[in-house]
Amino acid sequence: MITLYHAPQTRSMRSLWLLHEMDVPFRVHLRAFDKTLRDPDYLTLSPAGRVPALEIDGERMFETGAITQYLCERFSPDRLGRSPESPDRMAWLVWVHFSETLSQHTAALTQQHVALREDHMRSPIVMKLEAARVAKCYDAIEARLSTPIERRDYLLTSGFSAADISVGQAVYMSRFFVTLDQHPQVAAWYERITARAAFRQALPQGDGIYDRDFYAPWPVE
Repeated sequence: MITLYHAPQTRSMRSLWLLHEMDVPFRVHLRAFDKTLRDPDYLTLSPAGRVPALEIDGERMFETGAITQYLCERFSPDRLGRSPESPDRMAWLVWVHFSETLSQHTAALTQQHVALREDHMRSPIVMKLEAARVAKCYDAIEARLSTPIERRDYLLTSGFSAADISVGQAVYMSRFFVTLDQHPQVAAWYERITARAAFRQALPQGDGIYDRDFYAPWPVE
């Protein structure tokens, strides 16, 4: 049995979405996104006190990129993953791991807008810089979906994969801070992949990290 340790509206949503796309049994152990992630029992699963963590066959994993690669190679090497022989293998690896590039900027914005509770702790300049970096990541996805010959429906020419899940979940988080108004191909792709039943199953069933749909940037004085 696979057990996923998951906190809503965190990177572990990426692994939850992936598992819902796979035809494998699993269970979810919900964790609060708080200081209990530093409890000694949880640190045996994830030494840095982060989600996700995964237990499978008596072994433990953490880090979403590693979890994605392992699960795809084991359970879905050619549908959600891409085998080493696939022409899209290189692109698959790039985009699965690109999701972390986007997520790190979203994490910085989450810290500024949500985690730092007192206004004097927050920096409008950091907010502006990190939002601009998110927009640059959107530029990269827009370019990938818009080729000179044709527009891709998904990040890979061969179709939907875990690359779309990984980047799509990162976009789900970043949209709390930066809209897709200036990126029409990303918006169309995002609408396409989030129409999937597995995405909807991975959405929070109750409270998550965010208490609103969008956090407007602070003005720089």
